[in-house]
Amino acid sequence: MTETRIGDVGRLAWLPASRVTKWLVVGFWLVILAVSFGPAGKLQGTLNNDAASWLPENAQSTRVATELEAFQSRNEAPAVIVYERPDGVTAADLHAVAGHVTAFNAMAPVKKDSVGPIPSEDGTAIQVIVPMDIGEDGWENLPEITDELHSIAADRPDGLTMHVTGPVGFGADSSEAFSGIDGKLLYAAMAVVILILLITYRSPILWLIPLISAGTALMVAQAVIYYLADSDTLTVNAQSSAILTVIVFGAGTDYALLLVARYREELRRHEDRHEAIAFALHRAGPAIVASGATVIAGMLCLLVATMSSTKGLGPVAAIGIGVGLLVMLSLLPALLVVFGRWIFWPVRPTFGSVDHTRDGRWARIGARIARAPRRTWVVTSVILAFASLGVLQLNATGLQNKDAFYTTPESVVGEEVLARHFPAGAGSPVLVIANTSAAGAVADRLESVEGVSTVEEPVARNGRSLIQATLSDAPDSEGAADTVDRVRAAIGEVAGADAIAGGETASRVDTLRASDDDNLRTIPLILGVVLLILILLLRAVTAPLLLIGTVVLSFGAAMGISALVFRHVFGFAGADPSLPLFVFVFLVALGIDYNIFLMTRVHEEAKEIGTRRGALVGLAATGGVITSAGLVLAGTFAVLATMPMVAFAEVGFAVALGVLLDTLIVRSVLVTALNLDVGGRMWWPSRLAHHDAELASAAGQPEQESPELVPAG
Repeated sequence: MTETRIGDVGRLAWLPASRVTKWLVVGFWLVILAVSFGPAGKLQGTLNNDAASWLPENAQSTRVATELEAFQSRNEAPAVIVYERPDGVTAADLHAVAGHVTAFNAMAPVKKDSVGPIPSEDGTAIQVIVPMDIGEDGWENLPEITDELHSIAADRPDGLTMHVTGPVGFGADSSEAFSGIDGKLLYAAMAVVILILLITYRSPILWLIPLISAGTALMVAQAVIYYLADSDTLTVNAQSSAILTVIVFGAGTDYALLLVARYREELRRHEDRHEAIAFALHRAGPAIVASGATVIAGMLCLLVATMSSTKGLGPVAAIGIGVGLLVMLSLLPALLVVFGRWIFWPVRPTFGSVDHTRDGRWARIGARIARAPRRTWVVTSVILAFASLGVLQLNATGLQNKDAFYTTPESVVGEEVLARHFPAGAGSPVLVIANTSAAGAVADRLESVEGVSTVEEPVARNGRSLIQATLSDAPDSEGAADTVDRVRAAIGEVAGADAIAGGETASRVDTLRASDDDNLRTIPLILGVVLLILILLLRAVTAPLLLIGTVVLSFGAAMGISALVFRHVFGFAGADPSLPLFVFVFLVALGIDYNIFLMTRVHEEAKEIGTRRGALVGLAATGGVITSAGLVLAGTFAVLATMPMVAFAEVGFAVALGVLLDTLIVRSVLVTALNLDVGGRMWWPSRLAHHDAELASAAGQPEQESPELVPAG
């Protein structure tokens, strides 16, 4: 009997299911968890938030950041301090600020003398530029540095305001926004998962098993990524670290929901729970593996991106999903079978009991769709296409500093004060590096460029010279971006100069253009990879093409509705240029999971009862679990909105909305209606495409008139 079961199910499915090996699997993961605890806690210390970890690899701004090390520390950044007295700066104000400058110069991070005090022409403000060497871990230390600047400047005449802005000021505000974010996201994601699992299972205990498994997957993934980052094999920044938490908890819990749902079904068919979990793994495992492989393949497509931050996210997310798959297909089933049926209390699935999913809510929805499937999918498609038109309202051209936060941090206030009284680009110059032999000619060309306020004398090092040019416009404005283009065009005409331009504004320009290029390069690749996986999984062409079409419709509708909400409800000024790509990869790679879960079940049922009846049985059997999975994934991505950063909130909202659309409308209504209308032709060119006709012929009825098209109940 045992050998028969092994042959029927497969040896791998029995690995976490047998009476002996279940304990070995649990013990193995306990050892791995213990080994991973320390390294996982060190991941935050290896995050690389330097400009190079975000910028396009071959952009001029990245090259400047590299060559700049010959002229100053790679960790040097200026703190721009601006003082203001609207009714006019006094002699006492200037004397106090001069004292502050002396104290600023004595700070440990300050290796060069500060520039200033510089009174404004209108006599109402004072500027000081403090060059900081913030060190290797300086990004995390920036809030402390700005606190020390404030402490020094606290002793000043009444009525004289003071703000810290510039790269150090904005870096400090961003660092505070990301401070402890992994913990915040983890607790928020856990709360969402616990709530939805409690509602789904209606059990005070069962939710612990998927949660423990997801937590194990996250910790092990963090440990693996730490070792890769510590050895400089992988670059990890705050963005990829934050998304890792969300994607492991969201996708891992999705896989757990699917397996537990199938296990519950098998417990009604098998008296032995070990046998039930083995059959559940055998039948649900391929869909889970295919879903995970799709996500991993989609994430690895990001490696072709030119943006370093986007490229780095790909392997980080892929590792997270890979570890999640291993945990959910081994530790989760082992824990389920260790605890037995009582873990489902108070609604225990007993052997031989009735499975009400076949005549529940989703069975009734399927019956209604079956009355007019063609009209259903046509109307649904038109509505989704119409919603997609909202994407015309999407302004994905980047966010200015003042629009990047929910609130108005001090650095933004300081920038506004600075712009009122000084050249708006002060403290964030364009950095031009050229051959020393042509540096004078380059400086002359810079002085003639429209939008350049002042040009400093070249500083020579090892045959190359650094020239700093202050812009008239704020460094994050469109005017400054246009000036950078003019600067690059002008210096490029100087013969023998090999001149390149970088700095804050140039980095923003390069980021915007690289993101546009990545969208055009990566999105078609992801579509192609996902289509190929679906073709291999379903052994068909028609169904994969239709499924890809539904996912694209879902993505378009999510982006269209999100764009309208961002502009007219939330009042966001714009969107990060990487938003479309991030939303696309998460929705296609993760959203296709639900189509895989549904279509593999339909494929399984179609072999026995035909495609049309199989579509209804598949919807009835998977509808509840897929809806729960969608709610989990949407909820975990929505927790990104807990960060005070507009870019993260936009990604979280758009992905959550897209997942809900995909779960509640695209998968349940559109795909089911297509299955019912297209019928066996969904599986063309495989032999299954002719199975419906063969079944109808055997029953002596036309294919389109199966008497059991709609399940009873």
